[in-house]
This record gives sequence, structure tokens and C-alpha cells, in this order.
Amino acid sequence: MGTVTIDDGTVIFYKDWGPRDGQPVVFHHGWPLSADDWDNQMLFFLQHGYRVIAHDRRGHGRSTQTATGHDMDTYASDVAALADALDLRGAVHIGHSTGGGEVARYVARATPGRVAKAVLVSAVTPIMVKSDSNPGGLPIETFDGFRTALAANRSQFYIEVPSGPFYGFNRPGAKVSQGLVDNWWRQGMMGAANAHYECIKAFSETDFNEDLRQIDVPVLVAHGTDDQIVPYADAAPLAVKMLSNGTLKTYEGLPHGMLSTHPEILNPDILAFLRS
Repeated sequence: MGTVTIDDGTVIFYKDWGPRDGQPVVFHHGWPLSADDWDNQMLFFLQHGYRVIAHDRRGHGRSTQTATGHDMDTYASDVAALADALDLRGAVHIGHSTGGGEVARYVARATPGRVAKAVLVSAVTPIMVKSDSNPGGLPIETFDGFRTALAANRSQFYIEVPSGPFYGFNRPGAKVSQGLVDNWWRQGMMGAANAHYECIKAFSETDFNEDLRQIDVPVLVAHGTDDQIVPYADAAPLAVKMLSNGTLKTYEGLPHGMLSTHPEILNPDILAFLRS
């Protein structure tokens, strides 16, 4: 574990496990979580010989609770600083949800040679909010509701999200994992309320269409059809159309947090993509 200090003084916390000569796999977490959300995947890919790295986004987890910079351009710039500090070359960047947007923006702008492949899982790409150009998106009122709930009682909101739609635990017959719910709450409450509040705009209103068009490395786009946070139809199928070298992998009936609820399915599929 270590830290990188950005030019504006922000300290980014990261984990870095595995052989230094192994191919780097960099994990980008979702809102409002931290690098800890990737424990399962980091252990899995570590055991397959990869160097695994995960950071806490600014304002999240153990990184600095900053007053500014809660936007995708800054998030991507922070990742670039981390990649430069660790001199990562030929890395695979894997992003979940908001982290998928971060990956798209970073990879589209990355220094040549830094990135070999990318994986977008349940990602917010190409854009979430409804508009004339994105009629299938979610109305702005949905995200206004997130902001209202967060400001009113963040702790309660961070129980309700994982207990319900995030992992699909609100579905009939769902096998609820209290550990996942508690760990989601724990990670969320580690971060800053202001950063999480502003990040809602970043993940919902940022347009990633041009980023996706600029990416020329192979990209796996993985999404579950029962995603209640980032609805499938307005995300993965549209995102893969923008990519010059994209592959769509659809998971019937799986939820937004499928990396945690079904790692035995997702991990081998991602490994196969990395090895292909």
C-alpha cells in the first residue's frame, strides 16, 4: 500500500500487490466505495500472476477529502499521475460503474504504451441522464433524489442502496449477504459527503461518447440485464457501438454489483479476456 501526491496536494491512496514484472491490472471502484470493493478480484488475479493495483478516488476511502476536483477530468488526471508514479506499462484497466467512466476517460487520453486493454463492468458509459440525444436515459429527477437522500441521512441511504437495488437483494428469492451490505456501508462512510454528493453529477451527466470513440485498445464491456442502477439497454449495447475494438458480454439476470454477487462467473471471463 502507498500514496501518490497530486500537483494540487491531494494524496491518493493505493494498494499494489504482486510481482513487479507481472502485467499490471488496475481496478477503478464505483460510487461511493473504495479500493476495498475489489478484494475478491485482486486476490483472484494476484493468484494468476498479475500485479494488481487499486486506488481510492479523491474524496473516497483513504484518499484526501478535497473541496474540489470531483469530476471525471480530474479523476482521470489523478489516475494518470498514479500510472506515471508507478511507471505502469501495458496495463489493463478495469472499472466498475463510476469507475468504468473513469477508465473510459483515462484510457482515451493515456500516454501511448501505458494501456493494453480495458474492461468496463456495469459502467455508466456512454451517458446516464436522459436528454434529447439520450432518450433512454434516467430522468434528472432520479439523481436529484440521490442527492436529497444523501444530504438528509447519508448513513441510512448507504444501507438502503446495497440492501436493495445495488446487489439485487430486493428481488424475490434473492440470497442476501449481510456482509456485502455492511461492507458497502463501511466503505461509503469512509469517504467525504461533499465528494459523494458532487460525484453523482460526474457519474450521471458526463458524456463519454467521444472518449469511447477515441479508444483503440481492446475493450470488454460486461453488464447484467437486471442492473437497477445503470439500466442495461441504455449502457452496454450503446457503449460497445462507440468502440473500435469492443466486445459485449451480457449476463442474463445479474445485478449491478455482479462482481461481488457472482465473482465465480465474472472473474474467469475477465481472465479469459486478459489472456486472449
